[in-house]
Amino acid sequence: MTQLRRLFPWVVVVLTLVACSSSSDDELQQWMVQQKNQTFPKVKPLSEPKQFKPESYSQDKEFDPFNISKLTIALKRDSAQAASLSGALLAPELTRRKEPLEEFPLDTIAMVGSLTREGKPVALVTVGKLLYQVRPGEYLGQNYGRVTKIAETELTLREIVQDATGEWVERMTSLQLQERLK
Repeated sequence: MTQLRRLFPWVVVVLTLVACSSSSDDELQQWMVQQKNQTFPKVKPLSEPKQFKPESYSQDKEFDPFNISKLTIALKRDSAQAASLSGALLAPELTRRKEPLEEFPLDTIAMVGSLTREGKPVALVTVGKLLYQVRPGEYLGQNYGRVTKIAETELTLREIVQDATGEWVERMTSLQLQERLK
């Protein structure tokens, strides 16, 4: 009997849900049929396809943009212009006498100090264990590096290097003051 009392509320709940669900399904089905009958799709008819008319190519005797001889001439002209500009930049560097600090790569040269002599700035740089004095206008490094400015903590120079296309271009670089470790 106690089991029946425990199950009774659940049986009532299940019967109530079953009774409610069947009537709502009927109403839902009626509403859907009503909406389907009231809805009329509007479809526009497709237009007739256009008639294809082939055109003849009349430019076959004209200029060919992929003509190999014209491309070769254009490439030679561009390379000649680049060579003349590069030559003008590099020619003075090739004719002058090399200075001692041009033997060393720039990353092996360290600026360790600066001073002023006769009102002009002088940078102190080391290569290995040797100390050198460098003034504006002198050269150092293997890329035709010419010193343009000397500040208290920095030495600025202009180098001439080849870019990715092989042309010679100028670039500015600098050496920062380094503290020496003993």
